[in-house]
Amino acid sequence: MKKLLALLLVGAMSLSLVACGGSTNEAPAEEAAPATEEAAAEEAPAEEEAPAEEAAAASEITLWTYPIGNWGDQATLDTLLADFEAATGIKVNVDFLTYADGDDKVNAALEAGTAPDLIMEGPERLVANWGAKGKMVDISDLIDDTDKAEINPAALAACFDAAGACYEYPLVMTAHCMAINKTTFEAADAMQYIDAETHTWTTENFLKAMEAVNAYTGTQVGAVYCVGQGGDQGTRALVNNLYGGTFTDAEHTKYTWDDPKNVQALEKLVEMDSINFDAGIAGGDEIALFYNGTLDVAFCWNIAQQLNPNSANTGAGLTLEGDEIMFMAFPSENGTDTKLQGGIWGFGVFDNGDAAKIEAAKTFIKYMCDSEKTADAVKAANYFAVRDTAEGADLSGIWADNEIMAEYNVLMPYLGDYYQVTTGWAEARTQWWNMLQQVGAGNDVATVVAEYCGNANAATGN
Repeated sequence: MKKLLALLLVGAMSLSLVACGGSTNEAPAEEAAPATEEAAAEEAPAEEEAPAEEAAAASEITLWTYPIGNWGDQATLDTLLADFEAATGIKVNVDFLTYADGDDKVNAALEAGTAPDLIMEGPERLVANWGAKGKMVDISDLIDDTDKAEINPAALAACFDAAGACYEYPLVMTAHCMAINKTTFEAADAMQYIDAETHTWTTENFLKAMEAVNAYTGTQVGAVYCVGQGGDQGTRALVNNLYGGTFTDAEHTKYTWDDPKNVQALEKLVEMDSINFDAGIAGGDEIALFYNGTLDVAFCWNIAQQLNPNSANTGAGLTLEGDEIMFMAFPSENGTDTKLQGGIWGFGVFDNGDAAKIEAAKTFIKYMCDSEKTADAVKAANYFAVRDTAEGADLSGIWADNEIMAEYNVLMPYLGDYYQVTTGWAEARTQWWNMLQQVGAGNDVATVVAEYCGNANAATGN
């Protein structure tokens, strides 16, 4: 807690300016301020009112969070934030965002000058979007040599921009994957095409398995959903992995989904009887259809879904009808070179021009991400810690008592490049699902891919 205590000391020094002769180690922070405006006028001269207002602001901040595990649950956060307030004297007011309209809400708040002090999400928004637009505070001062040694290098790198500014302090990560209805696959004799120990399969075996399940059920097995961007990490990973294509270049300067390998993958998906392109559903809809048994594979999956499919609280790893769900890596040509789309989530600070609130927000970040309390913050997210140790606290055994979480670790070595930080990311996502719609409508695949990938690259300015 040395870093946390150092940050708290900064807050204590600010509070001492208005403590009316007392010190912050004699009374809680909330007792240092006069109870009424009249009392304030009597106890402090006019020139001290500005510091008093700054101190009050620093003891209360706002957090907006996307639905990242139980960080989207009021009861869970009530406990975490109450503990934080008891330890620091800083009250955190929280508001919950959805992926359907969260970006619009944040952008509107930025325009109106009412943005929150803290936000919890991934680098594609905090670094490549709001950070790139100058809306975020550079928090690289929170990352010391110990942090650099403890935090997963790929996760940490994604939180910095090319100029070296850090706009996110990472807390958790995961590997996005796909899932199959194992009960149906067993009945269709399709499990022979899967390496159940490693949860991997080759492209050839994926095609055979899908054909077998389609023949057994006589119905559609999977869906390339494309009504919007929701869950698009699944469709990107499916297309990229089938024949080894990429989504961006290694330097994250341009989009590369016009790669012939991606065209080949899309052409194969179009011709498959077991898969339909569906312009009426997004990732969340696909999960619901998989959960109720309409579909037998899901391309939008991760550990949170495996632990609680469809957030229905009706059994980990089970469909609505009680069929067993098996998480899977996306298929690749040799089965072992699959590159899974990663998820990284943490906290960023909006630059609202209030130095005291910025310091309070930094205190919150270090408390949640780099202290003996980090294990609680990680478990609330239902994902994996980006570090094994936080200020001497061992995080490696957080999920030792959870069989599903422990088994899911088999996918973590397949984490691929975190290309979501490429410039023009928001526009690229829009171009991607529009492209899928056009492919699914029967248009020439190579022509459509070239057009929409070109549109995405135009947004990068390169």
